[in-house]
Amino acid sequence: MTDDATTSALLAPDPLTAARALDGADQLATYRERFVGVPDGTGVTAYFDGNSLGRPTLASVERVQRFLLDGWGGRLIRGWDEAWMELPFTIGDALGDAALGAAAGQTFIGDSTTVVLYKLARAAVDAGPDRTQIVLDTDNFPTDRYLLDGIARERGLDLVWIEADTEAGVTPEQVAAVVGPQTALVVLSHVAYRSGFLADVPAITRIAHDAGALVLWDLCHSAGSVPVELDAWGVDLAAGCTYKYLNGGPGSPAFGYVATRLQHRLAQPIQGWMGTSDVFAMGPEYRPADGIRRFISGTPPVVGMLAMQDTIAMLAEAGIEAVRAKSVALTEFAVALADEWLAPLGATLASPRDPDRRGGHVTVNHPAMREVTAALWEQDVIPDYRNPNGLRIGLSPLSTSFEEVWRGMSAVRDVLGELTHD
Repeated sequence: MTDDATTSALLAPDPLTAARALDGADQLATYRERFVGVPDGTGVTAYFDGNSLGRPTLASVERVQRFLLDGWGGRLIRGWDEAWMELPFTIGDALGDAALGAAAGQTFIGDSTTVVLYKLARAAVDAGPDRTQIVLDTDNFPTDRYLLDGIARERGLDLVWIEADTEAGVTPEQVAAVVGPQTALVVLSHVAYRSGFLADVPAITRIAHDAGALVLWDLCHSAGSVPVELDAWGVDLAAGCTYKYLNGGPGSPAFGYVATRLQHRLAQPIQGWMGTSDVFAMGPEYRPADGIRRFISGTPPVVGMLAMQDTIAMLAEAGIEAVRAKSVALTEFAVALADEWLAPLGATLASPRDPDRRGGHVTVNHPAMREVTAALWEQDVIPDYRNPNGLRIGLSPLSTSFEEVWRGMSAVRDVLGELTHD
């Protein structure tokens, strides 16, 4: 899967010793101690699914308990006036500063990822009523494709499909070939959910803008792992979930980003009372708020917002560039182990080999990977499976050690070896 010299250098003098040396040099190693069950206590041998559901932090356990007793239990409805009404924006601004490269007043927390994507996409196409096309790719996450299909039917628009390589991703050249005067919106993922391919956001955004189109970026697999510079890149709209690298917990609400220059132009389609200029006026007609508040619809999911604050604080403390550096080192180590142990068993790398083109996870393909994944779960080694034939290794930088990668990849090797030799 790669040249022998590169693999040998990363694994010298032997893989376990190399893992322990990398842990010893890891400047972010102490952050692991801030997570529940790390390094011991959960029975999990190796957790390779932090890019689907991150571990909870110890601080969040305390935060949620304190909120239930003191915030909700003690302040009761007074909490809305004292803090809760502004949480979608205070947490949004903190996230924008720590991980999104977004100045204040452009990021909000609220609704599921699907709903946020729908609101932003529908607002974008409605803002260009003379344009008839939405550009998307065949390998984007199913939700993105499904909701855009629905919006196209609602608005009488055409979908223009980019055929994406499932082991790579969408390139600027592919986008340039399909955008034009009828393009209303381009919707793509920063990091491909299957391969981990890292899209060239600045270049693609410029190409879409040159065609007069808006761009909506899905940041689900990059926020908290890969540096993002929404303002500097000229991004129009973005959305992402908070239960992956941001450790918000199962079903924690998504975030949305709307560039300041567009906020007055876009009319979000789900008009709820929380997005009005005077929430408690409760007047006879909807009057949207100025600024980012107009993209809120219903009552903020306060409990669901609590846990992500602690990871956002850690990202701000550690710095997203340092987090990215560890992410690259983790995935490089995983690729080297795959080259050494899995390639001889017939496995192939289904992610970009160049770390500059790869996000925070690695996918390895083999026809037996569905069975391998099921067997690993029984052993408390937890990757996930993605068609076609992909075992996905998600390595959350703040909570994953190199020795944990070694343990998990050792188990993958053993299980794959047993299945292929039966």
